[in-house]
Amino acid sequence: MSLLKEELSLWAIITLYTMHYDHHLLIYDLPSEQGDAFAFSTTRQGGCSTGAYASMNCTPYTGDDASCVQRNQQQLCAILPQQPIELVIPYQTHGTACLAVDDTYLAASPEQKQALLQGVDALVTRCTGICLCVSTADCIPVIIYDKVHRAAAVIHAGWRGTAQCIVSRTLRQMQQLYGTEGSGCVACIGPGISLEAFETGDEVYKAFAAAGFPMTYISEWHPSTHKYHLDLPAANVIQLLDFGIPDTQIELSHICTYSRHEEFFSARRLGIKSGRILSGIMLRPGD
Repeated sequence: MSLLKEELSLWAIITLYTMHYDHHLLIYDLPSEQGDAFAFSTTRQGGCSTGAYASMNCTPYTGDDASCVQRNQQQLCAILPQQPIELVIPYQTHGTACLAVDDTYLAASPEQKQALLQGVDALVTRCTGICLCVSTADCIPVIIYDKVHRAAAVIHAGWRGTAQCIVSRTLRQMQQLYGTEGSGCVACIGPGISLEAFETGDEVYKAFAAAGFPMTYISEWHPSTHKYHLDLPAANVIQLLDFGIPDTQIELSHICTYSRHEEFFSARRLGIKSGRILSGIMLRPGD
């Protein structure tokens, strides 16, 4: 990581400044002159799923009843400020694959789209009316809006993806495809597990150290448990800052899914067979 010590300390003071929370959605501030992008994360409230999926699980890949997932997705689309043409939800595998949702994707059959979305952990687009989504339950959702080139990205950053710098990789792909530069971007980091709650094994610590992350700043050793704790939001902020996104253009939710599992899904609390937060961004058609 190329970030200087003085710059890295900025992540701790980046605050939640205009995020709205109404128990059904977290709505992020994506400043633009036209108001042409909308970003959100779902909460657990407002759906029809039951048990560990209760109640607003919109993700179809975790074992929930398919009819409940469909109804929850319809409920979500109904409360968005504009009805999306499609919710694009990839089948994530904790890798770094990024799919560009373009005219080729949109022209594909449902079966072809399903195949394209396998093993994908980040999505980018310049298409309007399409809602790019990722699913998380302790992992970190990262949303990026390039207001200069009107491009968007959404990223599933678990510890494996973060250690492999999935945010940096996605930003570089946006740069290649759309000409994205850091100064023109705003970014949001949604609900995920906090440093206090994310106890890890030595292999996780070593993976981040090997990738060049500044471990002094993103980890803590707890002598009582002989375990490291890692700060996944900070590790992803580092990648945003390294790309040149100003700290004033990064929004953090500061919501720990593990400690607030009654409001937000947490796989560590509820198990793998449980609901997921859906975080998304949609570009609205221009005038």
